[in-house]
Amino acid sequence: MNRKLLLGALAPLLLFPALLSGQTNPGQLFGFRDSDTVAQFNLERRFDANLSAADQDRWMKRLSAFPHNVGSAYDLSNARYIDSLYKSWGFESQIETFEVLYPTPLARQLEMVSPKPYVAILKEIPVAEDPTSDQTDLQLPTFNIYSCDGDVTGDLVYVNYGMPDDYLQLDRMGISVRGKVVIARYGGGWRGIKPKVAAEKGAIGCIIYSDPRDDGYFQGDVYPKGPFKNESGVQRGSVEDMTLYPGDPQTPGYGSTPGAPRLPLDQVKVITKIPVLPISYHDALPLLQSLAGPMAPESWRGALPIPYHIGPGPARVHLLVKFDWSQKPVHDVIARMAGTQFPGQWIIRGNHQDAWVNGADDPLSGQVAMLDEAKSIGALAEAGWRPKRTLIFCSWDGEEPGLLGSTEWVETHEKELDAHGVLYINTDSNEKGLLGMGGSHTLEKFLNGVGMDVTDPERKVPVITRSRASEMVEASPERLRAIQSEAGIQIGALGSGSDFSSFLQHAGIASMDLGYGGEGSGGEYHSIFDSYADFTRFKDPGYVYGLTLSQTTGRCILRFAQADVLPFSFKEFARTVGQYVDEIKASLNEMRVRSADLDELISDSAYLLAADPAKPFARPKREEPVPYLDFAPLDNAVAGLKAAADTFASLHHQALTLQPVLLDSLNDLLYTSERLLLDPAGLPLRPWYRHMIYAPGFYTGYGVKTLPESREAIEQRQWELATAGILREAEALDRLRERIDRMNSLLRD
Repeated sequence: MNRKLLLGALAPLLLFPALLSGQTNPGQLFGFRDSDTVAQFNLERRFDANLSAADQDRWMKRLSAFPHNVGSAYDLSNARYIDSLYKSWGFESQIETFEVLYPTPLARQLEMVSPKPYVAILKEIPVAEDPTSDQTDLQLPTFNIYSCDGDVTGDLVYVNYGMPDDYLQLDRMGISVRGKVVIARYGGGWRGIKPKVAAEKGAIGCIIYSDPRDDGYFQGDVYPKGPFKNESGVQRGSVEDMTLYPGDPQTPGYGSTPGAPRLPLDQVKVITKIPVLPISYHDALPLLQSLAGPMAPESWRGALPIPYHIGPGPARVHLLVKFDWSQKPVHDVIARMAGTQFPGQWIIRGNHQDAWVNGADDPLSGQVAMLDEAKSIGALAEAGWRPKRTLIFCSWDGEEPGLLGSTEWVETHEKELDAHGVLYINTDSNEKGLLGMGGSHTLEKFLNGVGMDVTDPERKVPVITRSRASEMVEASPERLRAIQSEAGIQIGALGSGSDFSSFLQHAGIASMDLGYGGEGSGGEYHSIFDSYADFTRFKDPGYVYGLTLSQTTGRCILRFAQADVLPFSFKEFARTVGQYVDEIKASLNEMRVRSADLDELISDSAYLLAADPAKPFARPKREEPVPYLDFAPLDNAVAGLKAAADTFASLHHQALTLQPVLLDSLNDLLYTSERLLLDPAGLPLRPWYRHMIYAPGFYTGYGVKTLPESREAIEQRQWELATAGILREAEALDRLRERIDRMNSLLRD
């Protein structure tokens, strides 16, 4: 981007930060009376003064000293240590334990049986520069949890990232994976989608490896010289089909408490249908090197020193995995500080503490930042301050295998959360770089305000200003114009992959997920090298961004705890949902154009004549015509929502003048408004997900699908289901609009 253009674009941000602050005027915080704003800023300065990089380092060193996966001795030790910290800071803290299905490997084997023998090592090699990498007697082996047991032998097929679009390419090339073992590289989408789609296509096994183009020497020096994945590094991870539901696979929709009914294993739908195993690029090289068949498309080729062929064969592999399907305990640490004025309104802050191995970056970088927040709030309380609303800090266990601890806690306390849950604030990994924000779009204005009041430690500008500048540099000309017309930045929508999922998509509690990153990239993820040594060298030396995260999420906690009017705003939500509707309409039109082009291609005899008879050829199938769907219910719902939201914004200042009883009523209506976007029946085929606006994609996993019922039905060409989804989504928006109308009436009166 032209430097002068960038400086011109940034000038309004640097000169007029109040435009982005979410404030009704430069001297007033959103949701606060003038008289309370000064006190709030003073409170936040005192909060910042209590934060300590030395404390974060001390906790990081203690918590990451040994592997602390679910069921391990050090996992319980860490939970007890965290519990003791909360209690020392004046919180009422307890450990809530759930028994969950947590299979661990009994046997793992991968060997190439032809054209030449090779036995995979299936382990990571410790390095002298990383002392904890040598704790081999305590480390979990390299595996994918919730893979089924399996013992299969078959020809190997390379499927790129193993996502649905990759199989469309294979179809065009006339290559089938039926009866074969597929090998996919990590990336392109969530790992659990890879065996899911492979099984649907008839594969009998799935191998997942990290290619050095995506995660290795193509990116830079490998560990321990640099941060990137070395040849023995392996990414562990869950392949539980969390697109159906997260949590304990045997207790969907209810907590895994003592005496709770448990599904028999043969009725659990979230376990894979074929065996899965992750491997290093050391083990992947001889397998891929032995493939023949057509060359992979250029975009499929990684950075290994080989030509990338697809197969099938002549590489033929034997894959064996067998598990101990037993239950293990997860230990959630729940710490409370009761509110003085509104104890029945809960501000919930969470970060998980379990890891696949030592887990310094994932998750302890976020955990130690959260502990620093709790310590600072404890110090404020000891000095005489108390929050107006109840604060709950949650150190979750069992996030890595499938959001186990948070999901079981939410399902167990669902009725209490429905009555009391105001906001859930989530973090996970954190490192140096830019602020990333996702969440309920009713929080967008609030989050921009917080981001304008936190300074980036490298650039000495508000963290929102830096994130906005980065977005502008990367934007297309069309997107750049849109960014320049917006106040602040648009936050992302939440799919899955961390502990916010149960709060937002099942319980209907407004949620946010925050973190810094982008400048601490490396290959330690879910490996033995996610360690204290790695983190303090490459991820966030000095905990500079750990402190910045504490400042950011601390302000979120304190402002929601102390606000006179809970700082929800509906204009941004209405605008964003309108954009989602436009996206779906555009995608439908694109499908219609592609369908017409395909019809023309199929009927063109020159297409067949040009095909090489010596190569396999799959003739494209003619698709049914793409209909014109009736979006009027959604269009009308969005229009009504926008009008109500605009009115609420114009009347919002009057909320601060309401009598206490009316103000309490308004706040009750505000914090329960997200619940109205739930449908008790849930989404088709996966009723655990009840939010009509945000859900993980059925074929994207972590990646979000917005307006998921209609959008995914259209993508799957299920037209009747799409029409039903449009109606249900419109009804959810109408429920919210009616709530806003009710609040508008209260403000007018």
